[in-house]
Amino acid sequence: MMIALSAVTAQAAAASEERPDVALEWYDTTAATITTAGSATQVTNSRTWAISWLAAARALRAVPAGVPRRDYEDAALAGAVHSALIALVPARTQELDTALRRTLARIPDGPAEDRGVATGADQARIVLASRDGDGLDPDSVNAPFPVPAPEPGVWQPTPPSFAPAAQAGNRNARPFLLERADQFRLDPPPALGSARYRADLSEVLAYGAADSTVRTPKQTETASFWLGSSFTLYTEPLRVALTRSPRSPADRAKLVALFHIALVDTQIATSDSKYAYLRWRPVTAIRSADNDGDPTTSPDPDWTPLHTTPAHPDYPSGHNTYSGAAEEVLTALAGHRTAPFHLTSSTAPGVTRTYTTWHALTQENIDARVWSGIHTRSADKAGVTLGRLVAEHTLRNAKLLFR
Repeated sequence: MMIALSAVTAQAAAASEERPDVALEWYDTTAATITTAGSATQVTNSRTWAISWLAAARALRAVPAGVPRRDYEDAALAGAVHSALIALVPARTQELDTALRRTLARIPDGPAEDRGVATGADQARIVLASRDGDGLDPDSVNAPFPVPAPEPGVWQPTPPSFAPAAQAGNRNARPFLLERADQFRLDPPPALGSARYRADLSEVLAYGAADSTVRTPKQTETASFWLGSSFTLYTEPLRVALTRSPRSPADRAKLVALFHIALVDTQIATSDSKYAYLRWRPVTAIRSADNDGDPTTSPDPDWTPLHTTPAHPDYPSGHNTYSGAAEEVLTALAGHRTAPFHLTSSTAPGVTRTYTTWHALTQENIDARVWSGIHTRSADKAGVTLGRLVAEHTLRNAKLLFR
């Protein structure tokens, strides 16, 4: 009998070890949920990630006495993310319920499973209530913004669609950890006519033109690769960090939560600096060079960037605030380097790039926006600085989220 019981115990332990990684399972479920039925506004989707995984991290803070640790942790993580996503993306309720049943079917029935699911659901309700009315819904994010009067250096709608300003409402949203949207407001952009300003425009004029004769095929590929949403492009790097993390389940959930909390606050801070300075985009500057107060520049009314300019001011680059914050969080919580991983982009079909550092992603983003013709290098570098500052603040103050 003792031999038989030992065999059963060994089989149960082996089955537990072979159980799929629930953190990765629900990471992929979160990504699929948002890809399929998420919001049209990037920061709203970042908010969904942040709320769901903050609830999970809180649910994993402590394991009740007398229950199997892994059973409780798996149930708590699944219960938290499931409950939050049901509330935030109700169109995917059926798929999320199926995913939860699949996870729970692998966990033995009993107190660990029951208490884990209940704790996860409770934490989801608490976090959701704390973020109610935070101004990160699509209507608030894209609240109407009046076009400013035309002046040298001042943003105007850009060709070809001349669309109204987007994401201006982010600066009025409630951050997770920032004290206020302008807490890390950047210094002003280079003055019109300054040496830095002239160098910025000269670079974009030459390398960012649709018909550039100096931009190499590799540079064009880089511009196209990073043209897509940073939110989408960084989903895989974060998954790589989560997959390779040797940390506890609670710390792995914190990695995902803090990444997106930092990115929500970064997007709020980005909007603040963009709309505080209202710096015109390169296409406007180049076509209006006779109005910038610099007698050494001449207008080029037919100049066209390689890629269509997004509908918001130049300074700072939002792609680069995102990459700066992402690099800071990934470096702090997953290390500077990692084993090689591959990345693809929907805006560069057929291209696969390989990376071993998070910094390489940031550097490519800086270059890409110049080579696309849609940002100046000063706006790109300032964006990285702002993103890092906000992420550092998030990491320093993360304990406030777990009191």
